[in-house]
Amino acid sequence: MPTLGAAILMSLIIPLIGFFILRYKFDVFNSAAIAAAYGSISAVTFISAESFLESQSIDFDGFMVGALALMESPAIIVGLLLVKFAAPKNRPNSRKMHLSSILHESLLNGSVYLLLSSLIVGFLTALSNPSAISKMEPFTGQLFYGAECFFLLDMGIVAAQRLPRLKNAGSYLIGFAIFMPLFNALIGVFVARFLTLDPGNALLFVVLCASASYLAVPAAMRMTVPEARSSYYISTTLGLTFPFNIVLGIPIYMSLVNKIIPFAP
Repeated sequence: MPTLGAAILMSLIIPLIGFFILRYKFDVFNSAAIAAAYGSISAVTFISAESFLESQSIDFDGFMVGALALMESPAIIVGLLLVKFAAPKNRPNSRKMHLSSILHESLLNGSVYLLLSSLIVGFLTALSNPSAISKMEPFTGQLFYGAECFFLLDMGIVAAQRLPRLKNAGSYLIGFAIFMPLFNALIGVFVARFLTLDPGNALLFVVLCASASYLAVPAAMRMTVPEARSSYYISTTLGLTFPFNIVLGIPIYMSLVNKIIPFAP
């Protein structure tokens, strides 16, 4: 419970930090949308971190998936609330956001709904008939890594297609897409140390803090904050932060865990 609570707290704090950094160069709408994306998570990056831990024979616990599911919505809520209270009152060409619509976009977004629902289904299955979980092993075991490879290749193609649009973002946003995950990871390591997490769980927690959403947040922002340019928050998260975390970020974060958390091997 302390770890899940800390995960939710980080998903509330990170968008606020990102928003004030981005306001130096961008308007309220773009700042809030980008900040929300970086306060949310990337499930694929999390899964890749799990694969990395397994390849290094480092144990981790299944409850970290709960942190993954719970960190998606709070960042969306913070982003939409920032727009609601910081944006001009006379917003043209946009619908008025009520609290109910904010919660709807945050909690019933397709990606969020799938994460939370699958978590509930898994919990109920384990509670009623633990042996039934073994029926899913062909999908979560042997077939999973092959599917993950194809998915990562496809995401790599999409990320490469987004790279030319980064020219319009400017050096400030490009730097933000690289240094913000590192900054968030550093905070995450110290939080993981405070929580006395094992090395594997600590890495997963740090990866959740350092990753950025390119599915759930863009979908919510595109519908509720049309003033924000999707090329900003999609190109940076998918074109830069995602490949950076997959190729370089995860090993860097593991190194931070080993150096900062005393009991890490």
